[in-house]
Amino acid sequence: MDPLTLLAAANAACAAVRKGCELYKEIKSVAGEAKDVIEDLKSQYDKIVDPTPAQKQQFHAEVQRVQEVAKKDPNDVFTDIGEQLGALMDAYDAISKLFLKEQLEAKQVYKGEESIGRRALKRILITSRLDAMLTEIRETMVYKAPPELGALWGKFEEMWQQIVAEQEAAHEEEIRLAQIASWRRRRRIAEIKSKVAWVSAVVFVVIWAVGLMWLTTRSAMMKTSLGH
Repeated sequence: MDPLTLLAAANAACAAVRKGCELYKEIKSVAGEAKDVIEDLKSQYDKIVDPTPAQKQQFHAEVQRVQEVAKKDPNDVFTDIGEQLGALMDAYDAISKLFLKEQLEAKQVYKGEESIGRRALKRILITSRLDAMLTEIRETMVYKAPPELGALWGKFEEMWQQIVAEQEAAHEEEIRLAQIASWRRRRRIAEIKSKVAWVSAVVFVVIWAVGLMWLTTRSAMMKTSLGH
């Protein structure tokens, strides 16, 4: 997939994580208190002298929503948040690999339609958006959600930074090996060209010597036939 498609997938995963955090927070706040929350909603609704049909519909919808939230298992939501966070990381990693591939191919002639400037701008915009997503999720999980989600992010971030450091070292090594391989290919090509040039020169000298000998022999034969 291209980087923009992967960015869209990352954006969808980011939105799902935010939504999951909001739901998890609400489940934890409603847990064991759904009855009290519904009674509070009812007391507020009863204060309306002549509720409109829209207000009635909103009240019943909110009561039903609170009941549905109370039925949800926070562990399932917690797991889903982890899955969506993993989907975001999958997209992030795939984009990083695409950019690494471009970096490895940087010395090859680019034959695409986009200008180099546009490609550079696209890379900056995508990486900036990804960094903004991670910052947003970090703030949501650490500061706007129950402590267990903040703990999840803390453990994830620590492990992720370790893996990123390992991958950066691996990428640097991969680039170094690719540069060495490219240098060796160029050297082999230069050696082959040098050998071809040397063989061509030898062949030329041999042909020239044979030709000279043939001309000398023919000249001597012509002189002999003319009686000289």
